[in-house]
Amino acid sequence: MQVEQSWHKSSYSAGAQNCVEVAEGKQTLVRDTQNRGRGHLAAPAAEWTALLAAVRG
Repeated sequence: MQVEQSWHKSSYSAGAQNCVEVAEGKQTLVRDTQNRGRGHLAAPAAEWTALLAAVRG
C-alpha cells in the first residue's frame, strides 16, 4: 500500500522562487518545486536529522 506524502515548502527556501519541498515521516523526501515530476530524494529521518545538524554545525 502506498501512502500519500504531505509535501510542504522547506523553511530553508526563505521565499526564494527556486526552492525545494519536503515530506516528513519515517523517511524525509526532498524534491524540486519546478520539477516535481522528476522524482525526489529520500533519506531515513534519522539520517536527515544528522545531515541538518552537520550543516548547522
